[in-house]
Amino acid sequence: MNSPKKNGKKTLILLLLAFVLPVMAAKIVLSFDLYQGGATNKGQLLESVSYQSLDMANPQPQEWQLLYQLPSHCDAICEDRLYILQQSHVALGRNQDRVHTIIMVNQHSDTAALTGFDFVTAAPSKQLSKLLNQQELVIVDPLGSLVMSYPIAEDHQAQIMQGKALVADLRKLLKLSRIG
Repeated sequence: MNSPKKNGKKTLILLLLAFVLPVMAAKIVLSFDLYQGGATNKGQLLESVSYQSLDMANPQPQEWQLLYQLPSHCDAICEDRLYILQQSHVALGRNQDRVHTIIMVNQHSDTAALTGFDFVTAAPSKQLSKLLNQQELVIVDPLGSLVMSYPIAEDHQAQIMQGKALVADLRKLLKLSRIG
């Protein structure tokens, strides 16, 4: 038979293990980076990039913005990009007035591609032009911080999927935002 003294020690040890073991396991998992937190955004998050850090004035202050730099020759991918931008803006529905699409145009840009589209244009700074050189789409918040980027997609179907991802991310941002 077990004596009451040994039974009490056994219970205390089991109780301590029940509380200490999960804490130790969590510490090990976190210290070895074994846990990858879930992310619901589809674009690539940008950190510490703003109009101010890029030496440029905000073309639409206090408004959400979609940026795209028009290349020197607007090929089929560029035309798809412009069309996806227009359709993404339409897909925002009642939030259309909160988001403005701004096409960055420099002296080498093919502005003939903008006929038939109703986009706001602006001249980018050299730093912003370098950032947008890969024909990325960029979401900018009302405070002028560049929030997310979407790299170029090669085929039409991938561009459509990227447009859907852009709209999904924008809807989340607009829902959570109290400004703009």
